Amino acid sequence: MISTPDRRRAVGLIDEAVEAGASREKACHELGVSLRTWQRWTQGGGELRSDGRPQAHRPQPANKLTTHEREEILAICNQEAYQSLPPSQIVPDLADRGIYVASESSFYRVLKEANQLHRRGRAQPPRKVAKPKAYRATRPNQTWSWDITFLAASVVGRFYRLYMMMDIYSRKIVAWEVHERETAKHASALIRKACLAEGVREKELVLHADNGSPMKGATMLATLQNLGVIPSFSRPSVSDDNPYSESLFRTLKYTPAYPSKPFTSLGAAREWVHTFVHWYNEVHRHSAIRFVTPAERHTGKEQQILANREAVYGAAKARNPQRWSRATRNWTSVPEVWLNPDNLDGPETRIEVKAA
Repeated sequence: MISTPDRRRAVGLIDEAVEAGASREKACHELGVSLRTWQRWTQGGGELRSDGRPQAHRPQPANKLTTHEREEILAICNQEAYQSLPPSQIVPDLADRGIYVASESSFYRVLKEANQLHRRGRAQPPRKVAKPKAYRATRPNQTWSWDITFLAASVVGRFYRLYMMMDIYSRKIVAWEVHERETAKHASALIRKACLAEGVREKELVLHADNGSPMKGATMLATLQNLGVIPSFSRPSVSDDNPYSESLFRTLKYTPAYPSKPFTSLGAAREWVHTFVHWYNEVHRHSAIRFVTPAERHTGKEQQILANREAVYGAAKARNPQRWSRATRNWTSVPEVWLNPDNLDGPETRIEVKAA
């Protein structure tokens, strides 16, 4: 709010400019005020009117709690019978006794203003866990994601455990195994095989997982340290922090080839997963990587494939340009993939995780 002395000075400068031959509108513009503001200040050209806004009478709202009512709320909440109860319990109990002082929200507000709104009971307050560090993958074998999912067995209540690791850049399944139990020992053996098969060097791979015991077991962590693999973990109970593995498991269990009946044996489960992995890596064209197969992207063959597609579309447009109202389909390679990005600007760098 502009003070009265500043308004008086501004009006004087505007009047001087007008007397010197300037238009009033331009004079107001130079001072950063509008002509309408000058008219309000001077009532259209007279003397500067006093601004009564700071001194305006503002009646108190009729529903505002009085000081006595606030003190009564605090006194009630501090009684021995209510000192360990929240307002959501206190207010109904008072109503059963024929007493109404204020609403629950008013109780909460008064307690907060008095610094008495704290957790009751022995439960620990919710922890604020920082979001996992963001990682960017610009080539294969930079960032992997892995998880474990259940495969139903023919015996009711029994499940096999599918361990699966994928490269988030190429979406290739780099390693998998099916076991009867979840153990850090199995996970440790799997990451060793995967690193050996892919030729991963020390300190160049990030392995992301959730907070399950096989992922954070001592055996697994020791193996990662020996291999020079950097571990990354999701926040507790936040599945979105590990979206690539979640998306892969959805694709696995919703593919038409997934058995309609439980697996009869561990060998049957392994045989089916082996078939699925071959299809997913070598045959399946992934929608998030311009519909090339994960194996083609992982080995670098996608560049030639996408270039050929671009040439085919360009030739089709040249033959029949009137059918193309815009540029041909985008067949450029996806340059980078993010895991848990902080805030990416622009559609070219924001990569969505797709189950297809």
